[in-house]
Amino acid sequence: MVRNTPLLTASSYASMFFLGVGTAIIGAASGNIGLSPHQTGLLVSAQNVGFILAVLIAGALADSAQKPRLLAAGSFILSVSFFLYYLWRPYGLNLLIMFFIGAGIGTYEGVADAMLLDLHEKRQALFISINHFFVTFGCLAITLYLLFLQMDWRRSLIQSAAVVLVLAVIYAFSRAGNGRPGSATLRDRLAFLKTQAVLALFLALATIGVGIELGLTALLTGFLMSLRGYNQVGSKLGLILLLCGVAAGRMILGLISARGRILGLIVALYAAAAVFSSILFFADLSVLLTGIVLFILGMTVSSLLPLLITLTGIIYRDMSGTALGIVKLGVPLGGILIPFVLSLIARYSSFRLSLIVFPALALTGCLLLAAGRKLIGSRLQEASRRGSP
Repeated sequence: MVRNTPLLTASSYASMFFLGVGTAIIGAASGNIGLSPHQTGLLVSAQNVGFILAVLIAGALADSAQKPRLLAAGSFILSVSFFLYYLWRPYGLNLLIMFFIGAGIGTYEGVADAMLLDLHEKRQALFISINHFFVTFGCLAITLYLLFLQMDWRRSLIQSAAVVLVLAVIYAFSRAGNGRPGSATLRDRLAFLKTQAVLALFLALATIGVGIELGLTALLTGFLMSLRGYNQVGSKLGLILLLCGVAAGRMILGLISARGRILGLIVALYAAAAVFSSILFFADLSVLLTGIVLFILGMTVSSLLPLLITLTGIIYRDMSGTALGIVKLGVPLGGILIPFVLSLIARYSSFRLSLIVFPALALTGCLLLAAGRKLIGSRLQEASRRGSP
């Protein structure tokens, strides 16, 4: 077993790339497979169930086990699942395979960030932001690969399975520190974390941040076509501009987010998301201004989750895996609850009215941070006294 920080860091980035691939592959390939909307929805549900279970279990184990070994197991599960996905036609079998794809990417989500917090003593926000940049990159890459290049989706999954299997081998022969595990058992850690109001606050903020990001990507093309008169190509270019803003924001904001600025930066990002989502949806913009606002809006939502993850890792360094697993429940919760609320409003009122949810959520994030700022600050001071880097 060897510890190679650059190799493990690069492997983490590759893992998050394939997390993005695994997240986007259902929507990108559903038309090629011939799935109905109902079948696609059930596949997404199965994936989310696997994700939730894996992110909790792997995150909890990460505080006591070698993180690369957990990532090796997740990589092996994901590699086999990628290879088997719609290798055979029975829908029930592929529903089970999609559950395991969710479990594989959930393991990545539950462990990779915690490993980076162990590997890097300084500029942790930068490494976490870059890690999540690769999630966006993976989503964008597989979408472009399948939709615009019209490539064989099965071949792309087989290629992905081969690379993920290589990652499993790298992780299997690597080691990394386990942070600063104490003698507390999992039950003791969970009992302690249940008393932490700041952790519940971070979960709510993560749910809101992820819900805004995923809701935007899900509804943007429909908004541009139905309410702004864009054609298919124009609406897809708008989505690409938004995703490019997300990718750029994760790089740029990661560079400027020194620890002392993280909390203030999160507040500023929620406020900016409220402003620019309102401008996008309710102002009469030219095509050029729409593109600029889309890019800036992508930047504002880009680092909400990575910066919350960094704060959680700093405050709960002794049990970062378990704490991050709880906060990252906001990923499936935001991806399920917010689009559901949007669909209800659109169905019983109007699509245009449903769009007010985005600035309302961003303002809610600002209010939650304002209410909890003193509590978060005190937890950061406690972490600093304990000698967290």
